[in-house]
Amino acid sequence: MAQTASTQLGPNAIAHHSGVASLPAPAPALYHLDNDDSPETKEQDDLIFHDLPPFPPDVLTAPLLRLNLARLLYHDAAEEAKLWDACQNVGFFYLDLRGGTSSKRDSVHSDSAALDGDSLLRDAVELFELGREVFDLSTEEKQSYDLKDQGSYYGYKGLGQGVVDAKGTRDANEFYNVSKDDVSGIGERLPALDVLQKDSNRELLAGFCRRSHAVVAVILGVLNEKLGLPEGRLAGLHRLEVASGDQVRWVRSPPQPTTDAHTMSLGEHTDFGSVTVLFNRLGGLQILPPDSEEWQYVKPLRGHAVVNLGDAMVKFTAGVLRSNIHRVVNPPGEQAKHTRMSLVYFARPEDEVKLKMLEGSHVIDAKKQELESSGGVQEEEDVTAKEWILRRAMGRRAGGDWKASEGTEAGRSKLY
Repeated sequence: MAQTASTQLGPNAIAHHSGVASLPAPAPALYHLDNDDSPETKEQDDLIFHDLPPFPPDVLTAPLLRLNLARLLYHDAAEEAKLWDACQNVGFFYLDLRGGTSSKRDSVHSDSAALDGDSLLRDAVELFELGREVFDLSTEEKQSYDLKDQGSYYGYKGLGQGVVDAKGTRDANEFYNVSKDDVSGIGERLPALDVLQKDSNRELLAGFCRRSHAVVAVILGVLNEKLGLPEGRLAGLHRLEVASGDQVRWVRSPPQPTTDAHTMSLGEHTDFGSVTVLFNRLGGLQILPPDSEEWQYVKPLRGHAVVNLGDAMVKFTAGVLRSNIHRVVNPPGEQAKHTRMSLVYFARPEDEVKLKMLEGSHVIDAKKQELESSGGVQEEEDVTAKEWILRRAMGRRAGGDWKASEGTEAGRSKLY
């Protein structure tokens, strides 16, 4: 029987942590899947979801950098250098959230109370349970909250109601989007399922938004400094209390009745916004690394989020930072027999922010000059974050304008 989201939780959903008394030891620079995947140390064992079929050792996995939130909060120079490396070269990395809690010394963070990696992991566990409740509702009830015809990408998208390529091949997932502005009381209250109207669940979602956004703020702070931008420039484009396309998304992909391991649940794409914080427990996510023609799995690690940059960061930096193309296929090995669920926080620029190269950075200026000398500079589109996100999201719906859904790496995909 296919595994439901409820059985993807339990005591192994987060790793227990007793607190950080000193700076944590650095994580290995790269996480490779060894030929022998049996854990040899407690640290390795802590990364495995023991209540699920094992991630197979014989599939190609992406050697993503592993970063540690606690070390970033201590402004550890080596950890910040790893973040800069990951964001320039791959645009994806693992972030170990365990023990990542702010302290008085983190005065650069505007909402230090929300900086709590362990609480964010616990929120994720609760939200996986809430997502199960959402998807267990009847299709008829869920479908009544598909807001596409109202020009909105919030609410429900049913199985097969999106497309994965220019031919119109239907997707193999359902998802539900919740607006940060809605649950935080910033914007209008949107129509939603009864279970999502409960005050306790709205508070849970709002707290998850705050804590995820606080992690995003740490990442933006490091990138701001590395780019040489005026202090607070990136943070000022991503204020939590200002209207934006920030959202929480649950994604559910049932097992596919096919022998093709590369059947796409979610088509090849780059993310629309700035920073994505992803929680999942089964494989299926794949990236196409730079200078490669071979798709590689991203192995889920317990206690970690998978973080990636979106197209806005490419546009802001003239391509200094990378938004890498990725997709979701069937989970590998025995995991393919189980229902896959993901929980995502998308951090996006404020609605009225223009997606153009930022001024005041010698790094961005140098990149622009390099592009000009090679003839690689393209005329910048006059588009706001809100327009960009809506256009791309709607282009991926059945009957939408596929061409309009193109992102910054459309040229690397064979599906455009």
